[in-house]
Amino acid sequence: MIYIILLSIHFALTQNLKNNLFLIMISTCFSQTGIITTLEEEYRNPTEVKKSQIVMPCHANHCQELSVGQLLKWMDSTACLSAERHAGCPCVTASVDDIHFEHTVGVGQVVNIQAKVNRAFTTSMEVGIVVSCEDLFSGRHWKVCQAFATFVTQRPTGEKVLLRPFVPRTQAEQVEHSLAAERRRMRTVHTDIMKDLLTNRAFHLEVQETEMAVPAERTRVESVELVLPTHANHQVNTFGGQIMAWMENVATIAASRLCNAHPTLQTIDMFYFRAPSHVGDRLVLKAIVNNAFKNSMEVGVCAEAYQGEEPLRHINSAFMTFEVCDSYGKPCTLPRIRPEPLDGWRRYQEAIARRKIRLDRKYIISCKQTEVPLSVPWDLSNQVYLSYNNVSALKMLAARNDWVLNSEKNKVSLYTLEKKQVLSFMIEFETDISAERAFMLLSDLNRRVEWDPNYERCELIHIVDDDDFLYRVVTPLVGWGSASPSANPQGIAQDFILLASRRQPCDSGDPYVIALRSVTLPTHPPTEGCNRGEVLCAGFSIQEVSKNISYFNQASPEVLPYISTDIAGLSSSFYSIFCTCNTFLQENRDKPDPAGDQQPSSPVKTPL
Repeated sequence: MIYIILLSIHFALTQNLKNNLFLIMISTCFSQTGIITTLEEEYRNPTEVKKSQIVMPCHANHCQELSVGQLLKWMDSTACLSAERHAGCPCVTASVDDIHFEHTVGVGQVVNIQAKVNRAFTTSMEVGIVVSCEDLFSGRHWKVCQAFATFVTQRPTGEKVLLRPFVPRTQAEQVEHSLAAERRRMRTVHTDIMKDLLTNRAFHLEVQETEMAVPAERTRVESVELVLPTHANHQVNTFGGQIMAWMENVATIAASRLCNAHPTLQTIDMFYFRAPSHVGDRLVLKAIVNNAFKNSMEVGVCAEAYQGEEPLRHINSAFMTFEVCDSYGKPCTLPRIRPEPLDGWRRYQEAIARRKIRLDRKYIISCKQTEVPLSVPWDLSNQVYLSYNNVSALKMLAARNDWVLNSEKNKVSLYTLEKKQVLSFMIEFETDISAERAFMLLSDLNRRVEWDPNYERCELIHIVDDDDFLYRVVTPLVGWGSASPSANPQGIAQDFILLASRRQPCDSGDPYVIALRSVTLPTHPPTEGCNRGEVLCAGFSIQEVSKNISYFNQASPEVLPYISTDIAGLSSSFYSIFCTCNTFLQENRDKPDPAGDQQPSSPVKTPL
């Protein structure tokens, strides 16, 4: 049966059939026979590289646990092999995103590392790395950490190599391929976030002098390593994983000098490789404790290289967070640090800002979408991560392939999806105007009142940047008698504070995205006369080629009454609303916007 179907598909492709009906019939046959599932299970990403290593005593630290430095070397080499599989030429590590170590690995256990390319950009690519541990005696498996590394191609002449696109095949690959563009966006603005935080007076705190404070200079460590051929990769450059391992070593010593104990590395902030190092270099590694909090400390590490009498070259910098745990595994209270004058004070303040960013990332991004609270407070320090969470949640919802057609009327379709007691719906229709023009019109929520009767008023509160905006939306009272009266017991209108994040395609084939989610603002608390509603995940995905427009919404209790009768088949209001939306797009296809299609009309300036 499989042989016949494959031959049929080969015939269809070689004949360049213009009518897709035959291929649709074949796809249906595949689905009914379960062959698609089988083929997906057998498919393997061509860039995937796996490494399994049993932890020997020579790989372990004083606690008979796998040294983090050794793990970093294994992770880097595995990811590099994956990148080179896709590029077809040598690659080097450009950066490694934050790594949070969830568990340790003991001697005798097996480390399993899986790396594969998520997306290739013009000259760089993102490689996803997942590390798990396996106990050979009990058969248990658990996750150790996850990381995303950026690799660039390198030729002896120094010229850049244009990479071929990576084409995702499975649903999971499509999600990671889409999210890779958002993660790349976060990397580019990371420095700007730090600058914004450091200019905020709230982070300029006075050092609390105590007699027990440890002088920061006591924790200073400096060590020199000679780069030998055994430390080089196959391109005769110093192996990136080796540099990270040396940096982890001096950071651990600095942390130990503060607490007079053996610390545990919990988190590594982004690694940026600023310049290459070569065989014969002397690598100078410096570390110092920047700040100590109640149960954790941040250690700054710097790697510089030189040969002969030449000046030092800055190779890499990193910031590592350590904890000290007691015999029960609970974090111990750490002594305070007394920073050095000038640069020490700067590092002290920057550590506070990085801790704020680190907690925001962990709180907003690391959690699963269903675990993130709806009303996350918005501020300038976490707006990049809220925006990432906003867009990534919509992209993951749109990538689902188990939507069920609920009803259809004149090419306007309503789909539903129920997952873990959360009901989501999707409304899909076609338009004949350009995807870019539809994107510009739909991304301005001020104009949504022109076609959506569920938007009574819309106020633009704040323009975050060119692609992110904060709105207050007021919706009218709906017929609560036929829906869920418990969601709005007062029987009053509702309002929402929404973060709207819009994204244009990063590459051809990517959709235009307009993502919406609820946030809280101290300047806009709930008011009398309005019930404050919540939106978990909503927005539009607009396809550039097919010109399909899809609207998604994870129905919270406050949103469900607006669509419940349509889902139950008692009405088709969704049809009339999105027909009006299509009419709105048609009528404004050639009309210039007052704001020049650059951003929504300017708000009344509100201090945030």
